Amino acid sequence: MAVPFRRTSKTAKRKRRTHFKLEVPGMTACPNCGEMKLAHRVCKACGTYKGKEVVSK
Repeated sequence: MAVPFRRTSKTAKRKRRTHFKLEVPGMTACPNCGEMKLAHRVCKACGTYKGKEVVSK
């Protein structure tokens, strides 16, 4: 069984983990009402998508 020859330093460990983090979802302003919404999805506030009412609110 393979065992590490040397201990991994704090710096090396932290360099490896720089990409291991949460990402913020792509938010855009709704052109109809101005509320922040997820990109490419129906607006939860007014129910429109691409200028058309999809869900009645």
